[in-house]
Amino acid sequence: MSTTEQRVAVVTGAARGIGAATAVRLAAEGRAVAVIDLDEAACKDTVEKITAAGGRAIAVGADVSDEAQVEAAIARVVAELGAPTILVNNAGVLRDNLLFKMSASDWDTVLNVHLRGSFLVTKAVQKHMVDAGFGRIVNLSSSSALGNRGQANYSAAKAGLQGFTKTLAFELGKFGITANAVAPGFIATDMTAATAARIGMGFEEFKAAAATQIPVARVGEPDDIANAIAFFTGEAAGFVSGQVLYVAGGPLN
Repeated sequence: MSTTEQRVAVVTGAARGIGAATAVRLAAEGRAVAVIDLDEAACKDTVEKITAAGGRAIAVGADVSDEAQVEAAIARVVAELGAPTILVNNAGVLRDNLLFKMSASDWDTVLNVHLRGSFLVTKAVQKHMVDAGFGRIVNLSSSSALGNRGQANYSAAKAGLQGFTKTLAFELGKFGITANAVAPGFIATDMTAATAARIGMGFEEFKAAAATQIPVARVGEPDDIANAIAFFTGEAAGFVSGQVLYVAGGPLN
């Protein structure tokens, strides 16, 4: 068995969308994958795709913003799959609104899932990476980190994840651990479909409008992001750390 086949990966928010595509992609590269989401039952489809293709995966239910749930989830991953050395912090939620309409709860919910969640899961997993002398951490930022109307909470969280990523790169590099961020542009997922519904547009119309603003003239798909994450989590990416890669169909930042 190769080293790659022995790696255990944790992907949060992996029931659907980018997380699901990433879990499937990492499994295809020989990793055992812990599919973590708020609702364990919602992870079933992702796990079945992986196991049907001959891979190893388990579904784990956890609220990433709850420290006790995170610690229990990672303990279960260690027991059932082995010590994780690859982590993709993808779990996220939207509570979009203009600042004057945004409630404190809308702010707290988004910051707790994206930032606190990434902190808690990374803290729980990094000790296994340190012990192994190898680790790959990928945090999901967003083009919204550069600012986006109606997303003060989400933009702040996604920008915060970039600073978090760079700090992890400094602190953990000497242990053979890299930390990078992938910042998607417009990706066709349930989340962007919900945004279209919120503003009263059909999803196809919404995607077509978005594509006119993207240099490659199409919106992204979850696999576009999974491809970038797969690179950062690879054995050969050990000299790439602290980077933010915008995967947006054109130049950003």
